[in-house]
Amino acid sequence: MSSPLRIEPGELTATEILDALTDGQRILVSIEMLGQPKEISLRYDGEVYYCDTPTRLHKHSDKDEMRACIREMGYGK
Repeated sequence: MSSPLRIEPGELTATEILDALTDGQRILVSIEMLGQPKEISLRYDGEVYYCDTPTRLHKHSDKDEMRACIREMGYGK
């Protein structure tokens, strides 16, 4: 398994993030939550896109849903 790609929010576009996920790359997004540094894990298992936050696991069934989540949460441009 390769090392995850670590990014800051807005560093990549939503399309770049989705392309990396589709290629099998796991992405860790560094954020600050309640004054503490945290990481959000984005991944794709070939069927479902996952956005694993410190408080919730979001599951998305297609690229459009995941793209909306990435943009809404500010992870990608």
